[in-house]
Amino acid sequence: MEKQLSLSFDNTAIAFEAKTDKALKKANFLFSNIGKPWLVKMGAVFTPLAFKLGLPIKGIIKNTIFSQFCGGESLEEAAQTALQLGRYHVSVVLDYGVEAMEGEDSYDNAVPEFIRAIKYAASKPDIPFIAIKITGFARFELLEKVHSGAVLSAKEQQEYARVRARVHAIAEASAQQNIGLLIDAEESWIQQPVDDLTDEMMSLFNKDKVIVYNTFQMYCHDRYAFLQTSLQKAIKEGYLLGAKLVRGAYMEKENKRAAENNYPTPIQPSKAATDKDYNAAVQLCLDNLDKLGVFIGTHNEDSCMLAARILDQKGLPHNHPHVSFSQLLGMSDNITFNLAHAGYRVSKYLPYGPVKDVMPYLIRRAQENTSIAGQMGRELSLIRKELKRRSLR
Repeated sequence: MEKQLSLSFDNTAIAFEAKTDKALKKANFLFSNIGKPWLVKMGAVFTPLAFKLGLPIKGIIKNTIFSQFCGGESLEEAAQTALQLGRYHVSVVLDYGVEAMEGEDSYDNAVPEFIRAIKYAASKPDIPFIAIKITGFARFELLEKVHSGAVLSAKEQQEYARVRARVHAIAEASAQQNIGLLIDAEESWIQQPVDDLTDEMMSLFNKDKVIVYNTFQMYCHDRYAFLQTSLQKAIKEGYLLGAKLVRGAYMEKENKRAAENNYPTPIQPSKAATDKDYNAAVQLCLDNLDKLGVFIGTHNEDSCMLAARILDQKGLPHNHPHVSFSQLLGMSDNITFNLAHAGYRVSKYLPYGPVKDVMPYLIRRAQENTSIAGQMGRELSLIRKELKRRSLR
């Protein structure tokens, strides 16, 4: 008879053990309002305007939405948040939430900043990963041209060589400091150079252990097949694959562009199809842990439970070095903290940066949350369940 997995995502005492009553009430207020699309739309327009006009709103934002979803305004503040999470066996992914300014000087200047973050992460016990976006080091239009297969001019070839050099410097620093490097997926019409650069970095730095991870967005119908071919490529060329599995972040933009340009959308025909491919990807990765490292980035309870169950069925340790789970800071604490409590390796994605500069990230988070069916309802029901439990103590 198969033993039952002693893991539940309904245990709110564990889910919110890091939150005071005051913090929990603040989260209740915040999620109640994020669940109102009209309020989120109004905030998306008003907030950037208020900053532009110099209105004193920084304090309000820092004490509400920023404190819920961001780790701090600096590396040092982010490290303090990491230290607090570490007390509950939750590690962090450092994610500089400031959107890059365009221009070669800005791209060049970003490199030493990320290397500083990598070295800083290596000096702390609870920061095993750092996340980057290739668009933080490259002009979007250049990536679009490379993706399309168009011939680059001599000047563009030099520009692209500089992009590669920037990514190489960061990947090399990650390998030297033993910090995992999660390279984010981008829009489908610039994804090919992102995949190519990431594959090259994996072939250079993933010989003996998994340092560099590519991101596979399973809401694209071709990504499960791409995961399979990526694994075969890694095996053939003698390196370990790093696979970060997510559902995806650009669905509305992808569908809109496909409709406007009259080509078939790359997006799955349904959520069920996305879920099917995501769970198949989890199974494939957990069947090949001698050949890859997997980073399971999801707020989907079924997918997390599936992964936990497979590890148990295989008799593998919960803290297997090639398996990590992750959720965004401020969301799905019921998954994160219950996984940590059961001994799984789990992290929070920890965006950081000045309040004003992180606003585009925060607005996206709020917009995504209103569009995820049932997400706000689930967050609120768990928070209110815990508030009730505490009131009865």
